Amino acid sequence: MPFARLATATTPTCHIGLGLAAIGRPGYINLGRDEDLGADRTVESLRARTHELLDAAYAQGVRYFDAARSYGRSEEFLAGWLHERPGITDVVVGSKWGYTYTAGWRTDAEAHEIKDHGLATYRRQRAESAELLGERLDLYQIHSVTPDSPALTDKELHAELAEAAARGLTVGFSTSGPAQAGAIRTALAVTVDGEPLFRTVQATYNVLETSAGPALAEAHDAGLTVIVKEGMANGRLADPHAPAAVRAVAQEAAGLGSDAVALAYVLRQPWAGVVLSGAATAVQLASNLHAAVVDLDEEQTAGLAALAEEPVAYWAHRGQLPWH
Repeated sequence: MPFARLATATTPTCHIGLGLAAIGRPGYINLGRDEDLGADRTVESLRARTHELLDAAYAQGVRYFDAARSYGRSEEFLAGWLHERPGITDVVVGSKWGYTYTAGWRTDAEAHEIKDHGLATYRRQRAESAELLGERLDLYQIHSVTPDSPALTDKELHAELAEAAARGLTVGFSTSGPAQAGAIRTALAVTVDGEPLFRTVQATYNVLETSAGPALAEAHDAGLTVIVKEGMANGRLADPHAPAAVRAVAQEAAGLGSDAVALAYVLRQPWAGVVLSGAATAVQLASNLHAAVVDLDEEQTAGLAALAEEPVAYWAHRGQLPWH
């Protein structure tokens, strides 16, 4: 499996990955985005920013990079970076299919992405990802599976995913919404010819949304690599928006930001294989990567755990965040 490469890595940050959701397209729902990106969000500007962040991440020990078909031009930007640096062969590259980017490089589009987990969409997007990333694509995930997703019951789709896995591609899924735990457990039961289909799961887990934790522990115990996304709750756990309890821990660890504390809380979970940074600037990335050296004590951990919200309330709040 490609994630075995991370198991032998020695850098403190090897289990922090860089997600490209915020920089592969001009619009996203992260708080503070206008300050992060400014007005210049041309394709070339975000391409240059993406390459800068990938360079900074790699230099600081990051070895997993996460894209998606719906993250604007994230696959294109990542593919270009890899092409220009042929000597970099020790990274793990993941992408996702199931959403189509429809914003046309605008921040005020009526619909930024459209979800479809059908077989035809998989075939089309698999070809698109292959054209850009080729053999550098290690992991292909179904994007944002929910318990009612047809991707969990489509046997023809499962057969084609299993065929791709037999050719060396790791197959996984991501989840979203208040019923993440149910989606994870249903996906764990999906088999092809008696063998589990999925080898990774990517889910939202953070100080405010911990409901998927037990299911992610089960996935880890079943042998899946767990990838955590939205560890900072789309900016709600970063300064200046972070709750007082998070900021207090950051103040106790002089020189650290609330973002590092929030990500450290996730890294502390024994089932967390890779925790994604969604940084949009090099300064944010450097601050995020400090999470690897944050040593939370039991009292601090308990105080952070007490901030968890009810899943329905958390996802309702997230659903109301505007695209910037």
